[in-house]
Amino acid sequence: MGVAVISFLAFGASQVGTPGPANMVLLATGARFGFRAALPFVAGVALGKQLIIWPIGFGLMELAAQAPGVFAALRWVSAAYICWLAWKVAHLRLGGNGSVEAAPGFLAGLIVHPLNPKAWAMIVTGFTNFVTPGTPALYATAWIAICLFGLQAILHPIWTFGGDRIAQTVAGTATEKYLMWALAALTVVSVLFVLFGGGRR
Repeated sequence: MGVAVISFLAFGASQVGTPGPANMVLLATGARFGFRAALPFVAGVALGKQLIIWPIGFGLMELAAQAPGVFAALRWVSAAYICWLAWKVAHLRLGGNGSVEAAPGFLAGLIVHPLNPKAWAMIVTGFTNFVTPGTPALYATAWIAICLFGLQAILHPIWTFGGDRIAQTVAGTATEKYLMWALAALTVVSVLFVLFGGGRR
């Protein structure tokens, strides 16, 4: 009984570190508001994944098997939310142009992963492929939670800082609107990739 921690860390890094809805939102937030101002949002995004991990670890997927229509609807609602965020990203302009708009805070970040279909697929894959059958739920869930939080604590700020650096280069230039459109398009593509099976393992 146990958790294949090393293998799961490798898998988790490949998921947390690659483009997806959450990372595109983090990149855009860092670009729009700067790295420091975005940190509460980053913390919320990182902790928000815990809101999925623990219920799944303690049997949420058994409920999903009994009510598949509810969970299918949730996937589409989640995708719609991420696409709405992408639409906002497409219309953002870096630097604020004197705007007093505040950066999204901790609570805004907290709901990103619960409404992120890639996060659900990743966590379910973690439990089904890297946990030995018969492992106690608390033990397995704690390891999955610790591994993913550690990866997020490292990789999410990197995406956010990358957005900040990009903004320093393109803010106020003709390239700016094309960058924001590209980020929005990547966000939508990443959601569609998960929805239609490409993100499942």
